[in-house]
Amino acid sequence: MDLRSPISIFVLFVCLANQAFGQSGRVKPGETPIPSPTPKRSIYVPTNTFPSPSPSATPKTNDDDVIKVDSALVPIPVSVLDANGRAITTLKLPDFELRIDGNPAEIGDLARSETPIRLAMLFDNSSSVRVARDFEKDAAVRFFRQVVRPDKDLAALFSVSTNARMEQGLTRDVSSLVHAIEMFPPPEGATALFDGIVDAANYLAGVEGRRVIVIVSDGDDTVSDIENSLEKVLRTLQIANCQVYVVKTTDFENYKRTGVRGGSANLRQLAAERRMIELTRQTGGNVYSPIDEDELDRAFKQISAELAQQYILSYYPEDPTEKRGEFREISIAVKTKPAAAVRTRKGYYVPKK
Repeated sequence: MDLRSPISIFVLFVCLANQAFGQSGRVKPGETPIPSPTPKRSIYVPTNTFPSPSPSATPKTNDDDVIKVDSALVPIPVSVLDANGRAITTLKLPDFELRIDGNPAEIGDLARSETPIRLAMLFDNSSSVRVARDFEKDAAVRFFRQVVRPDKDLAALFSVSTNARMEQGLTRDVSSLVHAIEMFPPPEGATALFDGIVDAANYLAGVEGRRVIVIVSDGDDTVSDIENSLEKVLRTLQIANCQVYVVKTTDFENYKRTGVRGGSANLRQLAAERRMIELTRQTGGNVYSPIDEDELDRAFKQISAELAQQYILSYYPEDPTEKRGEFREISIAVKTKPAAAVRTRKGYYVPKK
């Protein structure tokens, strides 16, 4: 090769440049990079993302398992009890009759207690519950230890006083939940209970599984956002498909003060009680009013048993675009046991989009 010719000089330059690039793996300043084939990438979609709570809540999430949600599915938790209040657990799909707005509707599927629970507890830490403070803490700890199944369920903890605050994001680690309870400051301030319920419902709205909210409180509300009326709270719960249970501490407080079961109730307490009843009635839950630790244990055992013995019916609207944003009434009957008591949610809202 004649190294003096322009072509030979160019070829030699290219060879030397390729050799330098191959050895260094880097393009030196002033050099033009030689494009290489674009490798195929396998896209990793993380399964460790929980929905963000409202701005007032700061999540602290230990376990991340999640979770896609079928927005068209309407889950319908159903508790069926005999005349003695015992759960009937032998029913099959053909035993149930579903009606939507009074019209027969097809049930897509039937599941039982194997369905994972995604649970949020609202712990009242306002000044109105000073008498019941230790009682509430014990209630919360015992509940998490009795109900949360570490291999299936996730639970979160909110405190409620003048503001609602997330203390522990969804986790299966019960010790983290207990630690969060033990770190609560002394009770003080007003009660933003409705704000806390809305925060918890919105937090659970994007996770798959049975969404359950357990409220440990006297049911009073004094400072929630004016927009969070009872009607707005119920709507939020129904849209999020959340079932509500209440461990009401009012009777415990009255018993401590008077020594009489029930004690004396003022108008404010009666209003709070009606609110708690309505929240549970509309969502298929229940209210428990223990007066001591023994009754507390029984209440939580009943909640635990009910969650384990529930039927979960799946309903897929024939036309999910029909009546967007409107409330549709749900009614359930057990055809083979007409005398059985049935407790379930009262309806759902058709998604707006």
